[in-house]
Amino acid sequence: MAKRALKEKRGASPFLILLVTLLIVTLAAGGYLAWLIWGTTAFARDRAVEEITQLRTSWDGPMPAELIQEDPEAPPIVGEPRMHQANWLLRIPAFGAEWPIIAGVEETDLNRGVGWYPGSARPGQLGNFALAGNCLTEGEPFRRLLELRQGDEVVVETRSATFTYEIVSAPAELTVDATDSWVLDPVPGHTDVIPHQALITLTTCEDLFPTQDRAVGFGALTATEKKTS
Repeated sequence: MAKRALKEKRGASPFLILLVTLLIVTLAAGGYLAWLIWGTTAFARDRAVEEITQLRTSWDGPMPAELIQEDPEAPPIVGEPRMHQANWLLRIPAFGAEWPIIAGVEETDLNRGVGWYPGSARPGQLGNFALAGNCLTEGEPFRRLLELRQGDEVVVETRSATFTYEIVSAPAELTVDATDSWVLDPVPGHTDVIPHQALITLTTCEDLFPTQDRAVGFGALTATEKKTS
């Protein structure tokens, strides 16, 4: 009887406890990963829709005086962006999606939409209008960026005009290190050259897991459509 009572008091074996612990850890890690990939993306897309709606609402009404031009042939004026705010809109027709462009490339900026590199050109201006976007989690606006091909269009809408760029170097064709800042130069790769063309640069992580590799695509401005109101 004593032996039987002792056997009943032993409880679960260490091996069973280890298995249960591993199962709990695996389920927790899987849940967290699912949240990162699907949960944050769903929330980010909802936020993006709200920011787009608010931005378009702010554009309603007469054109602000500082953006009005007497000369219809003059290039449109693009106002100074508000840092860490949605200022413009990005559309990539090949993907059928629209995203707010946030002034800044900090993590909090990229979690809300596509980020604009401060110091790079504004939309439609001579020089390099440089953007960055997540390829995974937080809305993943550039998830399909590597599918872009030469000739595909990238459309940027501002309060005063809509600018259409055409991809001249596909993102899948160029990989750089995260520290390679030459891709952000006014003329990429030519630091001392004065720009004579309006360009766009699109950057994102190349891999679906953290690495230093960045995919980079370049485009050139092909059309400008001014807004009258």
